Amino acid sequence: MALLEQVLKNALTVPVYDVAEETPLELAPLLSQKLLNQVWLKREDLQPVFSFKLRGAYAKMVKLTPAQKAAGVIAASAGNHAQGVALSAKKMGIKAIIVMPQTTPPIKVNAVKRLGAEVVLHGEAFDEAAVYAKQLMREQGLTFIHPYDDEDVIAGQGTIALEILRQHPTPFDVMFVCVGGGGLIAGIAAVLKKIWPKTRIVGVEAEDAASMTQALAAKERVVLPQVGLFADGAAVAQVGEKPFEIALHCVDEMITVTTDEICAAIKDVFEDTRAISEPAGALAVAGLKKFVQQRGVSNLSLGAIVSGANMNFDRLHHIAERTELGEKREAIFAVKIKEEPGSFKRFCEDLGAQRVITEFNYRYADDQEALVFVGVRTAGGYAEQQQLVQHLRELGYEVEDMSDNELAKLHLRHLVGGRVPGLMDEKVYRFEFPERPGALLNFLSRMSVEWNISLFHYRNHSDAFGRVLVGVQVPDQHHADFEAYLDCLKYPYTSEQDNPGYRLFLSSK
Repeated sequence: MALLEQVLKNALTVPVYDVAEETPLELAPLLSQKLLNQVWLKREDLQPVFSFKLRGAYAKMVKLTPAQKAAGVIAASAGNHAQGVALSAKKMGIKAIIVMPQTTPPIKVNAVKRLGAEVVLHGEAFDEAAVYAKQLMREQGLTFIHPYDDEDVIAGQGTIALEILRQHPTPFDVMFVCVGGGGLIAGIAAVLKKIWPKTRIVGVEAEDAASMTQALAAKERVVLPQVGLFADGAAVAQVGEKPFEIALHCVDEMITVTTDEICAAIKDVFEDTRAISEPAGALAVAGLKKFVQQRGVSNLSLGAIVSGANMNFDRLHHIAERTELGEKREAIFAVKIKEEPGSFKRFCEDLGAQRVITEFNYRYADDQEALVFVGVRTAGGYAEQQQLVQHLRELGYEVEDMSDNELAKLHLRHLVGGRVPGLMDEKVYRFEFPERPGALLNFLSRMSVEWNISLFHYRNHSDAFGRVLVGVQVPDQHHADFEAYLDCLKYPYTSEQDNPGYRLFLSSK
C-alpha cells in the first residue's frame, strides 16, 4: 500500500531528534514476574513534554515551506499535542497558536504558555475548539497541525518503532499500543510489520471510547455518539482516515479495558519504574495484562508503549481508589443484615476471621433489616469474588455484587443512606459537567420550575469534567419535556433508574 511505504520512508528520514529524545526500552521485572512473561516498556513518558506527541508534530512542521513557517501554525488540543506543537514551534522559531477547550485544567494551559505558544480558550470540548482553530487558520493563513490524521505526523510516531528495532534485536511476540485518533498505532504498525511481520500488533482503547475497535469491526470509520473522558488523552469519537487505512492492513486485534483496569495498570507502571503514567499513557499496559489473563499465555516477549505522563496530581486519589478493584484485590457488595445488636460482628465472623473489610457504610432504615455497603479485600481475582458471594448467600444473606457498578464506585460509596419514604416521580442520572464557571447554573436555569431536585452528589478529580449524580422529581406527563431538556444541555449523561445500587440504597420504593 502506497501510504504504508510513504510512512516508512518518512520515518527513516525525519529529524525528530532535533526536539525528541530516544527513550529507553526497559524490562519491567515485577510485571514480568507477575504475568509469567517478559514485559518491556517503551518509555515515551520520558520525552521533554512527557509524551510521544512532539515526534509527530515536529515531523509535520519541519516540512513546512518558508512561507508557511513565516505565517505560523495552529492546533487544537487539550494536552499532549498542544505541548508537542508548542515545543516544536519554539525550536523552529515560528509562531504557534493553540486552541484549547475552556474546560482545560490550568496546569495544561500554563504548560503550553511556558513553551511560548499563544493559547486561545474556546468551546466546552475538543470538537468546538477544533472548529474554531480551523476558522482562525483560514482567517490568518496559518497551517493546521493535525494531531493524528496526517502521514507526516504518523511517520513521526513511527520513529518509536525504529528505536524499538534497534533496542530489541529479536522480534516481540506481541506489541501493545494505545489508540485515540490512531496516529501512534498507525506509525508503529507501519514500521514494525515491515520488519517483524510475525509480531502481533494489538491496539488498546478504553471501553467507553472504543472508536477504532468499532471501526475495524465495521470495516469503516464510525462516529461514537459519546466518549468516556477518564483516559482523556485517547478520548476520540472517530479515528483518523489515514490511521484507519493503515490499521486495516497492520493491526491484528483490539482490546478494550475498563477504568479500573487502567488504574491498576498505572500502579503497575509505578511499581516497576517509580513513574506515574496518565490514564491514556497506561492503556497499553492495561491491555497487555488483560491479554495475558484472557489467553493464559506465558514465556512470551511482550512490549507496551507507555505513551504519556501528563496528569494532574489531584487525580491520584481517584486512581488509587479504583486500583484495587481493577486488580480484583477488592470487591464491593450491598448486603442485607438483621437490624439487631451483634449483627455486624456476626457478619464479619461469617466473612471469615482472615478477611479484611476495607470499608463499611451503613445508615439505620427500619427496625427489621439493615442494608450495608461493604468493601472486602480479596486475593484470588474474580473467582474468589464469586465464591464469596455464593458463601454469603448460602448463609442466608441477600448480596448484590457492586464491583463493576459505576454508580456505586463513583457515588454510592460516598453517599450511602439516602432512602426517603414516599418520594414520588424521581428520575436519577449520572452527568459529566464541564469544569467551568456557570456549568451548574446552566443546568439549573434550563430546568422547569415544576421539577424538583431530590438528590445531588458531585465529585471532581481535577479533570475537565466533574462527575455528578442528580435526582429530579418529574411527573410522568412531563417525561418528554425532561428528555428534551437533557438533550439541550449537551452534558453527557446516563440514566440510572434501573441500577441496583439506586434501587437498594437511594430509591423510595
